[in-house]
Amino acid sequence: MPRAKNRVASRAKRKRLLRTTKGYYARRGNCYTIAKDTFYRSGNYAFRDRRAKKRNFRTLWIMRINAAVRGYEMKYGAFINGLKLKGIELDRKSLAHLALHEPESFKKLVETVKG
Repeated sequence: MPRAKNRVASRAKRKRLLRTTKGYYARRGNCYTIAKDTFYRSGNYAFRDRRAKKRNFRTLWIMRINAAVRGYEMKYGAFINGLKLKGIELDRKSLAHLALHEPESFKKLVETVKG
């Protein structure tokens, strides 16, 4: 007597995976075993890069703040230290936003730190 392997569920599982890998390059999108490996690897990359994204944005904010502060003859480190000494608790994301989109208020902030 043949062994029952539950073909319906197995096929549905494979179809679901191939649906998610649709659009991948070459056999990565249509050959089940290769698509499966690629899919799992993509999950690892996504997990890793969700954390890397936070680091990348922080460095971007720091670069923007540094560029904006250099226009007022200051350095980034001195600016951040001055903010801490004055008790101004703004995070780097909001500082970068001010530097980029609201230069007048950022200028007042720099003058507060300088003076």
